[in-house]
Parts: sequence; structure tokens; C-alpha cells
Amino acid sequence: MDIRTEEFDTIVVGAGVSGLSAARVLAAAGKKVAVLEARDRIGGRVHTERLNGRVTDLGASWIHGIDGGPLHSLTRSFGMPDVEFTVGSYQAGGRPIAYYSPDGARLPERAAERFIADAASVEGRLSAVIGAMEPGASYAEAARIAVSDAAAAEGWDTERAARVVEYLDHRSEEQYGADSRLLDAHGLEDEVIIGDEVVFPEGYDQLASNLAAGIDVRLEHVVTRVARAGAAGVESGVVVETDRGLFTAAQAVVTVPVGVLQSGRLTFDPPLPQTVAGAITRFRMNAFEKIFLHFPERFWDEDVYAIRRQGEAAKWWHSWYDLTGLQGEPTLLTFAAGECAQAIRGWSDERVVESVMASLREIYSAGIPDPVHATITDWQGDEFAGGAYAYMTRGCTGEDHSRIATPIDGVLHLAGEATWEADPATVNAALCSGHRAAERILRTNRQDPVNGQVTRGSAGTPPEAVSFSSDVRR
Repeated sequence: MDIRTEEFDTIVVGAGVSGLSAARVLAAAGKKVAVLEARDRIGGRVHTERLNGRVTDLGASWIHGIDGGPLHSLTRSFGMPDVEFTVGSYQAGGRPIAYYSPDGARLPERAAERFIADAASVEGRLSAVIGAMEPGASYAEAARIAVSDAAAAEGWDTERAARVVEYLDHRSEEQYGADSRLLDAHGLEDEVIIGDEVVFPEGYDQLASNLAAGIDVRLEHVVTRVARAGAAGVESGVVVETDRGLFTAAQAVVTVPVGVLQSGRLTFDPPLPQTVAGAITRFRMNAFEKIFLHFPERFWDEDVYAIRRQGEAAKWWHSWYDLTGLQGEPTLLTFAAGECAQAIRGWSDERVVESVMASLREIYSAGIPDPVHATITDWQGDEFAGGAYAYMTRGCTGEDHSRIATPIDGVLHLAGEATWEADPATVNAALCSGHRAAERILRTNRQDPVNGQVTRGSAGTPPEAVSFSSDVRR
């Protein structure tokens, strides 16, 4: 190992959107910053594959509500073209969706409209139900109480109620990659979509590339230890150990996923305070994979955003999203989530595709063509992630997101999608959390050395007001 030590104002661990956001704000303020990234690429869980003319976002794909935060303004300022695709948040309606009944037949329009109205009725009751539940209750419990209340009030039969329960269970899986029995009842409270949802035909990774412009990013630097005062040999600031040498700085921002924080491969010396460490234990990385199927011809319904199957036969494969307009060839995207994602991990790609196609053939016909190409992700097996994103286990609270981001000894800050309470598990959360960490560092650095007061204009800049200009000083 190279024992050479480099010194910086701030070390940022992780070159995902959160880390790059923090580094860019700090570099723009004239700070000497280095970003240490374990992978051989930037972007983290924003990862775009470019293969044979296809542009495929293997990680993050959507902005879930372009009016809900600063992210869309930023992608627009970077010149990233986007396409409206408003069903990524697993809504029952809002855009054309082709519903198929438990027996595989297409639901008539009136039956589909009734189901969408039923789901909306339960959504209207769900918040009150969750608010009245004891701590530690699951989303599954809340969903069933809300459906039972709606069924009693509106005279639904058992089958009608079962379809809405099923919808809410699938929503838990698709939104957080977790069985509804494992997700805390409050785990989906943040799912408020403001404005349309959009995707990026030229790849979401352009966001990371633009954020990284002019930033000192060191790839293939695996961080193993972050030490601060109290550790042997550390009098002040932080020492960051990697497989390529030591780095010292006055401050550190650590943006690795919850899965890495829980893995033990990255240690903190002294250990993280119990307030922070305890909050981290109450999250889990999910089981959530994408399956892209490219076909020689289109065999599904025209002018729909999604295809959804109901009933027991759809326990695993129940939703397909039409990406034809985005991909330039007939393409469907489906998700393996929760138990399904865990079960197929040992399967070959061919077996996964066969399983998905068997479900499609039940609602179309045995004669539909096989895909000409398939892409299947494995975020669960990614050692630098451990899953796609974090979810709240039973007993976790919304405040636990913010607790993880509590500044530690004035020198260490944790950031990332799991640390932003307003809309966790999103790229917007990653962006805002990185900016917050940088602002806290700058606020500390700008305090008056005599009375400790923050100097005028030093703090409180909201993420929405940040301009990530291309003129970044290193």
C-alpha cells in the first residue's frame, strides 16, 4: 500500500450524485476537495449502459415529480433532454394503463375505472389509518385496515377488496423493493408526486458527468477507515484510509449507501455516535432489480404507459412499462422486487426471461415473440451498494433519515438518499443531502472566531437556489 498522505480541506467518500453535489458546492467556494470513489466509474447508483446503440439506465431512471425539488431545474440547466413518463411512482391511474384480470382477460374500461377509483378511495383513508397506528406497525397492516374501512363504507365484496390490497402490496414492492410486511407503516408517506415524472433518453448518467466536471475525483480508491480526533494518531480533522494511501482533511463527507455502512467494510474510529448508528440499523437495503426486454415487434396495447396483471398469477410479474418511445424499439421494462428479486438471484438470465415471458403469454398468447435482447440488473450483488436503495423497517421513523445526517464532532458528515427526510430513496434526495452537508461545512468555516456567530450570507442557502456552474475551482 502506498503510505503517501495527501491533504485537503474536505474529503468526500463516494462519487454518486450526493458526493458530487457536496464536492461541487465546496469546490465552488474555493475549497480543496477530493472525491474518493471505489468503483471504476462515477455515478454510484445512477448508472447508464450504452450497448449496441441502446441507452439503458440500470439504476435510477425517473425524476418522480419535476416540481418537487431542485433536480429537474438542474438537469434542464445541464441540457439533459427528458421525456414525460408519469407512472414510475406506481400509481393506479393518471396515465393510460392496460389492466388484466386474474383470469388474464383485459379489463373493460368501466371495470378499470372502478378499480382506479377504489384505489383512490383507500389512498384517501390511508394517512389517517397510519397516523392512528402504534409504532412498529407494518405497511401491510395499514393497507388492510384502510381497505377494510373502505369496503365496509362502500359495500365492496371480498374480491373487489382483494384487488386493492394486492395493489398496495405491489406498490410497497415496486416503490421500496420490500414486502409490505417488512416496510414500516410510515415507509410510503413521502410518496407525494408534484408534477409530471420524466425519464432521460440520453441517459441519467449525464447528471453525474456534469456534476463531476472540474472536480478532483479519484476512481478505484476503496475507503476502509475514516478516523477523527480520538483515534490513535489523529489530533484533529479526519484521516481517510484507502487501498491506495492516506488522505487527511479538516472535514469529511461520507456518502456511501446504507448497505456499505452496515457491511463492516468501512469502519469509523471512534465509532459513530449511537444516535447516528442506531438510526442506520433501522434501515435495510432493498431487493429490487430491473429487467429490460427488447422485442422484434410490438405485440401489446398501443397508447399505454403500462400493462398490469391482477390476481395470484401476478404475484411476481404484474407490471410492465412500455419504453418503446424511449428506446426506439419495442421494449418492456418489468421489476423483480422483494421476495421475487431474492428468489431469482441464483437464476440464469435465460431462466429469468422465460419466467417473465410465461406471464406475458398468459395475457397475450403463446405466439408472441421472444425478446431479441434482455438486460437484468444485480444491485443486491453489488458490493458497493448492497441493494438499489434503503427502506424503513418496522419501528423506523421519518426522523431517522435526518438522524443519520447529524454532524459528528464538527468534522464528519453522512449524506446520501437515505439521509434526506422529505423524499428519500430518490436522486433528488441524494442531491439535496450532499448540498446540505457542504453548506454545513461552509457554515462552520465561516463562523466568527471570536463570538462564534455565522457571518452574513454564509448559510441557509436552500438547494433550490444553488447554481452548479461549470466554473469550479480545484
